[in-house]
Amino acid sequence: MKKTITTTLLLTFAFLAGNSFAQGQAAQVNYAYATYFVCAPEGESRADEIIQSSFKPHYDAAVEHGDILSWSWMQHYVGGTWRRALVIIAKDMDSLLDASGALGEIISDKTPEAGRAFSATCASHDDYIWQTTPGLGSSAVTEQRGAAGFSVYMQCDMNGEERADELVAKVFAPVYNKHVGEGKLTSWNWLKHNVGGEWRRALIMGAADHKTLMRTRAAILAEYEDRKVERAAKEMNEICGRHQDYMWDILLQSS
Repeated sequence: MKKTITTTLLLTFAFLAGNSFAQGQAAQVNYAYATYFVCAPEGESRADEIIQSSFKPHYDAAVEHGDILSWSWMQHYVGGTWRRALVIIAKDMDSLLDASGALGEIISDKTPEAGRAFSATCASHDDYIWQTTPGLGSSAVTEQRGAAGFSVYMQCDMNGEERADELVAKVFAPVYNKHVGEGKLTSWNWLKHNVGGEWRRALIMGAADHKTLMRTRAAILAEYEDRKVERAAKEMNEICGRHQDYMWDILLQSS
């Protein structure tokens, strides 16, 4: 799918809604619109500069004014073909629709050359809308993740997805929660597919840096040797039989 960055931003704002939540509290579902870009490697630094200089002020202002809850810009570190990712979260549909029109006009009017330059470098993208499951995560999805992110995108049998969510809640969540803390994970969340392509679930983790993240991931995997966790992991693999790992540098994040 090929579009200008302005069109992408309009669509991004037009599909996000939800309310942030804190761990342990009754909560509504949070929705995140993620745009994953495929970019020409030689122009990626320029694309980052455009986001920083031309688009960031408008996103930050939207957060400050309460039009959106948060946004982030991520750079590929290890993984597949996606080279950059833009993630935006809004608090409710009314605020979202108001913001999409206003910000779309501002971006189109004030940064048309920047938008064209960005689209020339990152000429295609995949759009996903993810939704959270209250209680499956260490904090609200809008919280700061740290400088390093790890995402596992899973392709699952739709008939077994509810069981996969149940396994995460009952077996895996306590393991991940245990490793959230100083020097370990800064956060983790379990995301469910709402709109988009083939990936049906996503496990996202954050840490201060990639080395800490990978050491913590190794410690988590070591706990899978527990018989109960091992059985749950086997069942999970039967439901979600294919996955793609990505490591991200989280270049910009706001909340």
